[in-house]
Amino acid sequence: MSINIVERIDDPVKVSNALVSVSDKSGLDAFIPELIAVNPGIRILSTGGTYAHIQKLLGDSASKNLIQVSEYTGQPETQGGLVKTLDFKIYLGLLTETYNPSHDADMQRTGAVAIDMVVVNLYPFEKTVADPEVTVEQARGNIDIGGPCMIRAAAKNFHRVASVVDPSDYREIIAEMKAARGTTSLDLRFRLARKAFAHTARYDQAIAGFLASRPINAVKSCYRF
Repeated sequence: MSINIVERIDDPVKVSNALVSVSDKSGLDAFIPELIAVNPGIRILSTGGTYAHIQKLLGDSASKNLIQVSEYTGQPETQGGLVKTLDFKIYLGLLTETYNPSHDADMQRTGAVAIDMVVVNLYPFEKTVADPEVTVEQARGNIDIGGPCMIRAAAKNFHRVASVVDPSDYREIIAEMKAARGTTSLDLRFRLARKAFAHTARYDQAIAGFLASRPINAVKSCYRF
């Protein structure tokens, strides 16, 4: 298997495209308008309830900055939001390397854009399974797939992408962007990446621990055969 080794990057990266899809919407009402104030031309890709929340927040100006992921990818969300962001254009935009001609060609071929920031937090799995009456099926339904994939892709590509998983970081991110003409630094992106991988590790451990604690009869009782 060939592994890309990146040697040339930009330290400050302008946030021109951000993908925002959050379960915890705290802090979003301040963060989104501030992102737009710093970079008025920013394009915000979003999904489902987060899209509706931002659309309401921005009002008539939403059309200038906000776009549904389904419009960007050309693929509608599946029933219940099961598949929303698992799309080639999304992951090309997250993983593309700035000075890679092959990636540039793929971007042009697909009409993808480089995504510079991912603001994602996950379905509340731990809160769900804290209920002693929760069933295995209810827990299964709260296992986030697209969210961890986006977080990990953004965090892997920290040399270009800011992976934001914690609303408590919004203020620091905006402060840096205001001071640096709408850009994020490698220092900030690397710190966010470390936090992002710790976040997904805890999430996976919570899922593994819950499933390990349930006997097969608890699984079978959820379904008809």
